[in-house]
Amino acid sequence: MELITNIVQMINKILWDYALLFLLCGTGIWFTFRLRFVQIRRFKDGWNKTFGGLFKKGDKADSDGISSFQALTTAIAAQVGTGNLAGAATAIAAGGPGAIFWMWLSAFFGMATIYSEALMAQKFKTVKEGQITGGPVYYIRGAFKGTFGKVLAAIFSVLIIFALGFMGNAVQANSIGDAFATAFGINPVIIGVIVSLVAFFIFAGGISRIATVTEKLVPFMAFFYIIGSLIVIGVNFKAVPDAFYSIFVGAFNPQALAGGVIGVTVQKAMRYGVARGLFSNEAGMGSTPHAHAIAKVEHPGDQGCVAIVSVFIDTFVVLTMTALVVITTGVVRPDGSLIGTALTQAAFSSVFGKFGNIFIAICMFFFAFSTVIGWYFFGEANVKYLFGKKAVKIYAVLVCVMIIVGSALKVELVWDMADAFNGMMVIPNLIALLALTGMVVKVSDEYDLKHKK
Repeated sequence: MELITNIVQMINKILWDYALLFLLCGTGIWFTFRLRFVQIRRFKDGWNKTFGGLFKKGDKADSDGISSFQALTTAIAAQVGTGNLAGAATAIAAGGPGAIFWMWLSAFFGMATIYSEALMAQKFKTVKEGQITGGPVYYIRGAFKGTFGKVLAAIFSVLIIFALGFMGNAVQANSIGDAFATAFGINPVIIGVIVSLVAFFIFAGGISRIATVTEKLVPFMAFFYIIGSLIVIGVNFKAVPDAFYSIFVGAFNPQALAGGVIGVTVQKAMRYGVARGLFSNEAGMGSTPHAHAIAKVEHPGDQGCVAIVSVFIDTFVVLTMTALVVITTGVVRPDGSLIGTALTQAAFSSVFGKFGNIFIAICMFFFAFSTVIGWYFFGEANVKYLFGKKAVKIYAVLVCVMIIVGSALKVELVWDMADAFNGMMVIPNLIALLALTGMVVKVSDEYDLKHKK
């Protein structure tokens, strides 16, 4: 176990301390300028499409795809998970309050990246075994013809199956089990078994059942958590200005903060901010394009705009709620000994008392469980690509096994392994996306021309 831990930490150091900081942010900056700040220009369009779909009944999911709103909620189901609760708290504990600034910055540029991902997912979607499907494997093949494209697509498929379907869902189960153990004293493995059984029932219903569940679950869970967070922030409203001060100062001069986390540097704040930001909003990871690809829309740009809003909701709304709750309550320990779910629970308990643990346990269940559903679907699309529809049942069983196993694993190792696989799957996705820059710009310009006033 120690050898595995050392290897994983070495991989993460190479990826997250150097390569991905530049690759993720660089790609976001590249598309931001090439698309003329599309995340600002088209934000209103995305907002209207998002909340227009919230109050009207969308098309039912079928072999022809799902509604744009269902695609959004499936994407947000995957995005709004432990990264918004345990992940945000871990970033603050390890990288100081300044990590939140780097989360925001990477998310802003990431909006242009995820817009591009959604565009290409729509552009290259296809019919496989009678069903609409899509995702990075198809636009990777579109970017690179021949053997190289096939190999790169296969590498991405294998990585995402392990990153999300297996290790990622183990992280979700770990956080649920940890939260329920703290709140109710229940053995995490028991929770893991229950979650796996409910998840398997939903998996068995295919995309129709998955889309129906996320469409109903996501708006409810986000509203529930935001209300709870606003209550805690309201109680500590006098500390809000200091919280924002610590976020901005901590991003560039962590040592200037009295009582800050010991040993934090600007590079460390950036590393944890970008890493946890990616794990939360998934911009550039290549996961959410699987949902955006099968949305029924008139033009790829329609879903691109919706994808922009998904990052905004995940990072600038839900994740920021957690950050302000943790910082304003003053529960962060200078030695960084309190991390993850335990830190978030401590923050809510400082206002809600014993109910704080229960509140986070409930939120963690809904957040993480919705992510399990979304990530399963993303992995399933790649299992179908590699092995065909017949392998899906085996994959579903393996995911459920990983949910149970993950609930009992050591939290640091689970997070580290998830970071490693997430980091590796980013590379083939962004290589293809950058190679398709010309097509991204062309499709986006067509959309702009169509909506020119």
